[in-house]
Amino acid sequence: MAADDAHEETKVSDRGMVTIPAEIRHRLGIDAGDKLRWGVDDDGNVTVEVVHQRDGVFDDFEPVDAGPTDAVEIEREFGSE
Repeated sequence: MAADDAHEETKVSDRGMVTIPAEIRHRLGIDAGDKLRWGVDDDGNVTVEVVHQRDGVFDDFEPVDAGPTDAVEIEREFGSE
């Protein structure tokens, strides 16, 4: 699907819902749980940005050894929230 071929029509439901055509979902890698960020400029042009949902957003981080901790001592020193 070339950029010029990316035009497909869908119908807006009475609740304001639309279905993203399968070919566009596959092309953009849109999966269940992803969000769409909508925008409208002053000329009325609509933009849609795909915000991919990432499972386990901290999975890419390496664990860090913070050493021994003592929550009671830390609360004494810094106070509680």
